[in-house]
Amino acid sequence: MTLAYAYYPGCSLGSTAREYDISMRAVFAYLGIELHEIEDWSCCGAVHADMNNGDAAFTLPARNLALAAAQGFEAIIAPCSGCYKNLRRASKAMAADKAVRATVSASLSEGLELKGDVEVLHPLYVIVRDYGLEALKTQVTHPLAGMQVASYYGCMLTRPRDEFDSTERPVGLDQLMKVLGAEVVDYPMKAKCCGGALALSHAEVTARLTGNVLISAKERGADVVTLACPMCHMALDMYQGKAERVLGKPLDLPVLFFTQLMGLALGIDRTKLGLERHMVPTAPVVARVGF
Repeated sequence: MTLAYAYYPGCSLGSTAREYDISMRAVFAYLGIELHEIEDWSCCGAVHADMNNGDAAFTLPARNLALAAAQGFEAIIAPCSGCYKNLRRASKAMAADKAVRATVSASLSEGLELKGDVEVLHPLYVIVRDYGLEALKTQVTHPLAGMQVASYYGCMLTRPRDEFDSTERPVGLDQLMKVLGAEVVDYPMKAKCCGGALALSHAEVTARLTGNVLISAKERGADVVTLACPMCHMALDMYQGKAERVLGKPLDLPVLFFTQLMGLALGIDRTKLGLERHMVPTAPVVARVGF
């Protein structure tokens, strides 16, 4: 059976997190999972809609759900943890509250409506639930043997609470890394906030929160951190130098999207994984996989 989904890249995957988009498309194509980018998609509201306009927090993401439905899809993949949270929250709110559905419906363009529910999925859980870890295991040609990987979930991937994972003790990334052959590092900061949303307004706060996450992983023996959120990646990769200065300690931890580690383990050409776009060099990780 062919797995096919509407694909909502969101704003960051076409700009600051292009490596996430590139590696996801490469990995999903390799596994035979079809991604159909939604035509005319728009911003989900990010963190700003909540602060400036309560209705926009639902109407902006709902527009993209309506577009996916109009284009014939019952499920939509949102790789950015923030987009994933916003789209899922809007979908759940409309299903639970007729007033919210009425407000959203009134805001949609003429000819665009959301009659039924559109399931919102994160690509991590598509791999874990729909494709299946046992099936993935048979595709691994370059195991991440001996690599100590710290899975970082951040504060949005598991919210709002759902059936996929625990909010406080998530395991999805850990399960995936084990299938790829890595040794999973358990550390206390894996679901704590990195401060990414404060990077522009309170850079030192972001640096300190980021440093707390990274030092926690490093002290438990991590060689690399993996994650599934563009904002978290910006904080842990781009702000790592600032975090070192704030903490007064060296970190030097490569931070890769989970799709990039999947690509390496599957033997996909490294040039298709966007590995050159990182601030902290990824060459040590690539070398350990045997490329």
